[in-house]
Amino acid sequence: MTMPLEGRTALITGASRGIGRATAIAMARAGARVAVLARDRDALAKLVIDLGGPQAATPIPCDVTDAGQVGNAVETAIESLGALDVVVNNAGGCRFTTPFETMRPSGWQSTTRLNLDSVMHVCQAVSEHLIERGSGSVINMASAVAITSMKDMTHYVAAKAAVIGFTKSLALEWAAHGIRVNCMSPGWTATDMTSVEMRDPDRRKEIAAQVPLGRWASPQEMAAPAVFLASDAASYITGHNLVVDGGLTL
Repeated sequence: MTMPLEGRTALITGASRGIGRATAIAMARAGARVAVLARDRDALAKLVIDLGGPQAATPIPCDVTDAGQVGNAVETAIESLGALDVVVNNAGGCRFTTPFETMRPSGWQSTTRLNLDSVMHVCQAVSEHLIERGSGSVINMASAVAITSMKDMTHYVAAKAAVIGFTKSLALEWAAHGIRVNCMSPGWTATDMTSVEMRDPDRRKEIAAQVPLGRWASPQEMAAPAVFLASDAASYITGHNLVVDGGLTL
């Protein structure tokens, strides 16, 4: 079994469940020591146990929409791990759907804070450290809907599309510092965020029928590409949006 991240360290946001949790586990299995961030302290504690204890993972409760909390969390992660090699901005989600004409400014802003501002907060907090080290791999989670669009989700689609643009621009800025910045656009994945669709047999089948591969993805199928982007196997890849959607955007 190869260990493509052996000796590396990684910070992962939104790590308590879904794709974030799977990514933390995958990176730990690939040899990395990880700092896992989320708001749910109990879920983080369970994840640390599953990862093998405090020697393998550092749990850091954090609301990534709060720049101050993010700054403190990054400092804690660097102090605990010694340095950061990989940063995964996975935290995000869509808490409601609504036609655009009934969208409240507060709803738009909360979605943008969670899915876009959080990425900015983390990247700014790690910038000095990564630039001083002259290396690093940053992975931002976007979404396939940022490419295809989706009805009643203009707030989420706009935020995730902005993540793709942000990633490309930051990759251009940080390339001179030896830092790679990429993003991933997951398709339909069986997580808490899609639990409503998963519980409805008809809707679940309807969605699977839209995917050329004919099925939903597991969180682990999103974690493996993240490990690839973090590793030396992707050493010449930056500014790229890796679409992992079973062919949905085709």
